[in-house]
Amino acid sequence: MKVAKFGGSSLANAEQIKKVCKIILDDPQRRIIVVSAPGKRNKSDTKVTDMLIECAESFLSTGKADKEIEAVVSRYDEIAKELGLSDSITETIRNDLKNRLALDTENRGKFIDSMKAAGEDNCAKLVADYLCSIGVNARYINPKDAGLLLSSEYGNAQVLPESYDNLKSLKDMEGILIFPGFFGYSLNGDIVTFSRGGSDITGSILAAAVDADLYENFTDVDCVYSANPNIVSNPEPIVEISYGEMRELSYAGFSVFHEEALVPVYRKGIPVRVKNTNNPSAPGTTIVLKREKITRPVVGIAGDTGFCCIYISKYLMNREIGFGRKVLRILEDEHLSYEHIPSGIDHISIILRENQMDSSTEKRVVERIKNELAVDDITVEHNMALIMVVGEGMQRTIGIACRITGALAKARINIEIINQGSSEVSIMLGVNSDDLVRAINAIYDEFFK
Repeated sequence: MKVAKFGGSSLANAEQIKKVCKIILDDPQRRIIVVSAPGKRNKSDTKVTDMLIECAESFLSTGKADKEIEAVVSRYDEIAKELGLSDSITETIRNDLKNRLALDTENRGKFIDSMKAAGEDNCAKLVADYLCSIGVNARYINPKDAGLLLSSEYGNAQVLPESYDNLKSLKDMEGILIFPGFFGYSLNGDIVTFSRGGSDITGSILAAAVDADLYENFTDVDCVYSANPNIVSNPEPIVEISYGEMRELSYAGFSVFHEEALVPVYRKGIPVRVKNTNNPSAPGTTIVLKREKITRPVVGIAGDTGFCCIYISKYLMNREIGFGRKVLRILEDEHLSYEHIPSGIDHISIILRENQMDSSTEKRVVERIKNELAVDDITVEHNMALIMVVGEGMQRTIGIACRITGALAKARINIEIINQGSSEVSIMLGVNSDDLVRAINAIYDEFFK
């Protein structure tokens, strides 16, 4: 059995949905299908999820969203008409959206989650309706009925363990099951969503629950590339990559997969294959527990902006028991999570996502570290980018760090931070955000050209 997930670009219009349905029917093993909300039809278009967020916000601020609702309904109606479906599916969608608007708005997060989830939910109903219209035994599956239970963290929900037992029964159902991605239900019966891109997580959860032989993730690219094609011209495709390597790359800006998506299938050892809806015959990229063939030390390079670094200096810091714990406690008090902590005997650097620390929070953190830990110096550096150079082959190859730093030196790029984990699967580099593109190209040329 295969679980297949289709992203928003694969479901943007009627033509794309027909492609999706052909792909489903071409392989009888594709029995459980996870769908996203319709994405952009062109670069200037708006995703249905964004349209629904606009609906919710308009209603919360003005008490009205008639125009916004009709814009969403119009998107679905256009698709339905081109698929040759009756008006009843459009009316079903319109009534669903109106019912969601009638829900209690006291809890803003709860209300917005309910509206956001309508994109995937109604797309699943539409796809199931189309398959039935062409004579296929298919049905829409409601996540509540199936037992997909999530934590009550609106916009950032986590799957509850009992979900896996609940979802096992999907394996024994007849026909093709169309399951909406991105959301589930809390124990209180409320709709809750994963963070954006969460349909990947839904697919992964279902694949793990039914012990699928393969989890297929259909998107708009032929494969995962060794570097971002928007940064590096014609990067090499990756045929096979391990979970550990993919996790490192997705963390640093690889947009193919949601960061959390691989966890359920990783725990079950289920392989994942990334494929292109518009070119399904392409082999794609397979993500496995352990790679059999390693032909080069580096498999991929990824980078992301939006980081800052707290530099702390104190003479004889290494002699002060509990110093690191005290620093982290201050961050915890301010609800800040950290990414990396490279350190020396008298210095420690703490790298954080910049968007979680506004100016007032930064001021408090700096003052507390100064006063409570009596440090000699503390500065916060902004506009930092992180680059991950990833590959299991690095474990057995001498001189990787030398080649990376040499490539950046040749490009006259300053390295602000460098760090390597004990696994030796990746090397992290911190550079100024303005140097990110040049840095990635320099490292790529060193290992792939």
